[in-house]
Amino acid sequence: MGKQSTQSSDTIKSSVLNCIDLSNPDISQSVNLLKQACLDSGFFYVVNHGISQEFMDDVFAQSKKFFSLPQKEKMKVLRSEKHRGYTPVLDEILDPQNQVHVGDYKEGYYIGVEVAEEDPESKKPFYGPNKWPAPDVLPRWRDTMEKFHREALEVGRAVAKIIALALGLDAKFFDQPKMLGEPIATLRLLHYGVQISDPSKGLYGAGAHTDFGLITLLATDEVSGLQICKDRDAKPQIWEDVAPLRGAFIVNLGDMLERWSNCVFKSTLHRVLGNGQERYSIAYFLEPSYDCLVECLPTCKSNNNPPKFPPILCGDYMTQRYNDTHADLKIYKKQQA
Repeated sequence: MGKQSTQSSDTIKSSVLNCIDLSNPDISQSVNLLKQACLDSGFFYVVNHGISQEFMDDVFAQSKKFFSLPQKEKMKVLRSEKHRGYTPVLDEILDPQNQVHVGDYKEGYYIGVEVAEEDPESKKPFYGPNKWPAPDVLPRWRDTMEKFHREALEVGRAVAKIIALALGLDAKFFDQPKMLGEPIATLRLLHYGVQISDPSKGLYGAGAHTDFGLITLLATDEVSGLQICKDRDAKPQIWEDVAPLRGAFIVNLGDMLERWSNCVFKSTLHRVLGNGQERYSIAYFLEPSYDCLVECLPTCKSNNNPPKFPPILCGDYMTQRYNDTHADLKIYKKQQA
């Protein structure tokens, strides 16, 4: 209970984030803005990223159509062990120390890189066929999401080039086959209901957490709710509202990049508080391939600053983090029996 009462006295203010224009021909300016953002908050906006507003609006419209379906219909595409498909409300618990006996008041839908069942790669976690709503239920839905997945991947790769330069690496460092050449790239549609969050009672749209992987691209509707905490050890914690920006991606760094960069760039604690309004967002999680060995980057270590983390396979790390935060699928099988 002590932790919950501390949370309820959090200080809230508005955040001001750097804005990086991907159409800017002056790459050094973008690198400097990104470096400043990564050292300050780990969050920044990306604009002029090449995905049209018209298409972005269509993706949100298609997302709403899915979440508007009857629950029985949505459960037909319940997430698989490969993390593909629908995640019901309370399926995920991101802050178990404060979300006592409940989970996040959001529902979601995972869409990964399509890998055929007969492909040997599909034997690995995070690789395999996607789950899709029936075409007669949601026409155009699969085509829309697959197109967005492809376009968001290109945005992510463009951002990764700037991150590489900011870390003193070659611009194409993350383009290597075992990195973003063959990534674990996961699109996740999210829907927050009208539940009002109450930190003092451990009720959150999404509990306080850091993202697991390399970077996250987040598109939101115009309803606020996202908050960041730059100093997770502060007492009380200071939370900052991140304003929605139409047409932009909000980008944040994940724990894997923190490990890779030896804490030069840090992942940032964030959460979502529901305010009684429905809220939709679209997250795109970009990680290297399953077999990528994540070890301290050569530009981020020295005799005086040795590696802080041991090398780890991306796949092992991601599997552990997903298992720690998602409900056991056996629960749903019992409910449906």
